[in-house]
Amino acid sequence: MTDVAIADAVDTYLQRKALGDPDGSGAGTYAANAESVLRRWVEWLDEERGVRSVFDLESDHMRAYAQELRDRTESGAYAPSTAGTYYAVVRAFLSWCVRGGILESNPAVDETATAALPVTIEGDAGSGWCANRRRTLERHVRERAIEASSERVDREDRRGRLREYALVALLVYSDVRGSELFRVPQDDRRTGAVWDDVDFYTGTIRVLGRSQRLEEVPLPAAVRTPLRRYRVALDPPSNDWPLFPTRHAPSIARRVRDVLAERGHEESDIESLMRESTATELARERAIAPPAITTEGARSVLRRLCEDAGVAGEESPTPRDVRGDRTVGYRREASGSSPALRATVLEQAIAVPQRRPVIDVIDVNEREREDSDPN
Repeated sequence: MTDVAIADAVDTYLQRKALGDPDGSGAGTYAANAESVLRRWVEWLDEERGVRSVFDLESDHMRAYAQELRDRTESGAYAPSTAGTYYAVVRAFLSWCVRGGILESNPAVDETATAALPVTIEGDAGSGWCANRRRTLERHVRERAIEASSERVDREDRRGRLREYALVALLVYSDVRGSELFRVPQDDRRTGAVWDDVDFYTGTIRVLGRSQRLEEVPLPAAVRTPLRRYRVALDPPSNDWPLFPTRHAPSIARRVRDVLAERGHEESDIESLMRESTATELARERAIAPPAITTEGARSVLRRLCEDAGVAGEESPTPRDVRGDRTVGYRREASGSSPALRATVLEQAIAVPQRRPVIDVIDVNEREREDSDPN
């Protein structure tokens, strides 16, 4: 039998799905939604497993893929249901291969593969989080923020407390997800929200939603107040500054060096500047936006805050735990975007209808640990 490349099989599958929708039954929409998922899955198989032929696919490959989805879920980047949907798209394609006689059996339905997927949890059941724990955590950071007005609290401490209050308030009171607020190292589209995305006049924040569309999410008053106070204390030198910049000095130094080099500075000049000032000072002086804190960094912050508030459990809390597994409220497609985010979306993201969210494919690079927040 002639060898069949997985990429070629995916092309044929998508074409037939799209052409099979002359009456608007939805097949064309499905093809548009599935395309991003399947093409990145093909890249993952090639780069991480060296698999290019349909005939080489085995249940071990799908088990490894499911484990990557599980790792991504446990990092707080995706909901269990999102990982399941993502896996289901690939499984449907492989079922089509079986029906077409390309494969004898579907490796994605093997029990050892599906067992590696994260368990879907309805509401807060099993997560150990409840409304009382969220209220206790929010009250703890709010009271600390109020105390920050005391003369006994220095400027950096005050800024840190207001930062923590704004972070928790966003997760507790708004429908913004952790992967929309913080940087996801495995996904170069998700670089973290910046101040240009916040509109205090309309009371919204612009984020890259799961649909891969830019969306405007309402910010309740319980979020806007701590966010305003935090912005005053942070005093970002430019609007492309992250809401929650990392405090990891090597990461900031690397960004400063890279940007200065891009601006035409010689290596000797850069070294001289780095000797005279810290990377953080240079970033502010030169309006060089540092990287945003990662989802892992946010998790580190939440772990510490939960311990301080007396609501820590056996497992480290994720942004999803604090946010809760509630249904996302009213969102609308954003009419504009910050230049960097707009360019990234246009270059890399495939716009799809919001009713069928496209789940990002995991690039299985080693998870960055450098941005765990020391504070």
